[in-house]
Amino acid sequence: MRVTQSMISNNSLRNLSSSYERIGKLLEQNSTGKKITRPSDDPVVAMKGMFYRSNLTEIEQYKRNLSELYLWMENSEAGIEQANQGLHRIRELVIQGKNGTLNEEDRESVAREIEQIKKDLVNVANTQVAGRYIFHGTDTKNPPVSNPDDPVVAGNLNDPKIDNYMVEVSQGVSLKANVNPDQVFNQELFDTVQDIQKALESDNPEELDQLLGRLDNVMDTVTAERSELGARYNRLEMVDDRLFQQEVTATRILSDNEDVDMEKVITDLKTQESVHRAALAVGARIIQPTLMDFLR
Repeated sequence: MRVTQSMISNNSLRNLSSSYERIGKLLEQNSTGKKITRPSDDPVVAMKGMFYRSNLTEIEQYKRNLSELYLWMENSEAGIEQANQGLHRIRELVIQGKNGTLNEEDRESVAREIEQIKKDLVNVANTQVAGRYIFHGTDTKNPPVSNPDDPVVAGNLNDPKIDNYMVEVSQGVSLKANVNPDQVFNQELFDTVQDIQKALESDNPEELDQLLGRLDNVMDTVTAERSELGARYNRLEMVDDRLFQQEVTATRILSDNEDVDMEKVITDLKTQESVHRAALAVGARIIQPTLMDFLR
């Protein structure tokens, strides 16, 4: 085959153009840190990237769900702790009120303190987090207790249907965020406290022995629910640790799939620049001589 000057020139220009394209791609990888910038660069990497990114987004959403659970459980724990302290104080006052040395005025003072603790228990029962009542199960828009002077709990407090405020923490796995409304701030708790107050106001310490037993039962119920909440909180922390590990793994896999090896890219870029300069130098010598070249 006869090789002409135009063939040599065209091949040289085509190779130079390809060299420019390779340099451009390496420069793009160097500036973006990614192997590809469009799916056509490598469809396999692009498809895997979509899958890995979707997995990472899912994990991030579950972590946001965990924040919701932490918010509910930690505020529930704080509320139960405050209620527990109030009940313990009431128990101390009941034992004090049973003392025969107290006169009617002293018992009236004890009754007034119990009344204030009762109102505080109502406030705790009606605790709101982000505008939602956390001690009323799934019925978060309505307060669980009304009338602080003579507390009355909501009629649906013992309905099992509202005792399941569930939050999804992984694929097909949900955790309960709320405490059982009927096991903490139930009608028996407020009735017992109210009866203790009335017994002291009416100067009738004989009833306090029976009321003390009722109060102990109420406190045992609250403590049991608090223990159940603590067990769920421990599981929540375990799920949090697992999601953290999954996030680290998913991020690493995504990086391995999409991110470039920067050292290799820089080395390849320098090599390609050297090749391109050599090609330019050689290409400059294939230009056909003119008459003036021979006259010199």
